[in-house]
Amino acid sequence: MKLLVTGATGKLGSKVVETLLKTVPANQLAVSVRNPEKAEGLQARGVEIRQGDFDHPETLDAAFADVDRLLLISADGDNETRIRQHGHAVEAAKRAGVKFIAYTSLANASDSQIFLAPTHRATEEAIVKTGIPYSFLRNNWYLENEISSIQGVLAGAPWVTSAGNGRVGWALQQDYAEAAAAVLTGDGHDNTIYELSGQPLTQEQFVAALSDVLGRQVAVQQVDDQAYADIMKQAGVPEFVVPFLLEIQKGIREGTLDVESNDFEKLLGRPLVPIREAISQLVSSIS
Repeated sequence: MKLLVTGATGKLGSKVVETLLKTVPANQLAVSVRNPEKAEGLQARGVEIRQGDFDHPETLDAAFADVDRLLLISADGDNETRIRQHGHAVEAAKRAGVKFIAYTSLANASDSQIFLAPTHRATEEAIVKTGIPYSFLRNNWYLENEISSIQGVLAGAPWVTSAGNGRVGWALQQDYAEAAAAVLTGDGHDNTIYELSGQPLTQEQFVAALSDVLGRQVAVQQVDDQAYADIMKQAGVPEFVVPFLLEIQKGIREGTLDVESNDFEKLLGRPLVPIREAISQLVSSIS
């Protein structure tokens, strides 16, 4: 059986591949990457490297050839770009006769109003239309997304947010990676949807855990969107990134990431890494 992971040199993809290599023979694993040079280390370990570019669908026929089970990791970019790219990948998977597609989606993708949702809703719908058995891994929020904010706190800044009382189901990328690997290699996942969420926490609850890890009280500064944007710009965040951050704060405030689920534990066969331990791991990796 041939497994293939797209985006395998990215932050999540590389963790998935490392997880798979603990249980899957390297010769059963292939990766599709835009730049094969970045995957030379995997090639040296016996993983098959295939060049595939979602913007050049003609490359995907060879990349997906003879693949039984595909993990389609969502690409970066704006919604229009991602919908187009994912569409190319899904069409190529159908042409290649792929037998199963796991896709890294977003929390509550079918109903969510967060600005990121249209990409994932469209991709899920495209996969369903192929008739190929699927599993949608609706990832909530990576703890690693908060690295820059945690770095600010380590430098003495408060935790700045305009997310109000909105809750987020943070978890480490490694846990998302292990869940994806479990679905790609396991049985009984045809036509499933998994809401992969940690215990939903408010900003204050999250920062209380961060304070415990740091051994000092971290202040939470709740502001409105305009003040948040101004503070981000003053902190050196590129101007084009600020609207993206504002939309995330708005989405959290409106409850789009407030998802209660034990699907993580079902797939991992163990409890999720507790938030304090997860934050501790992250702080150790960046400080």
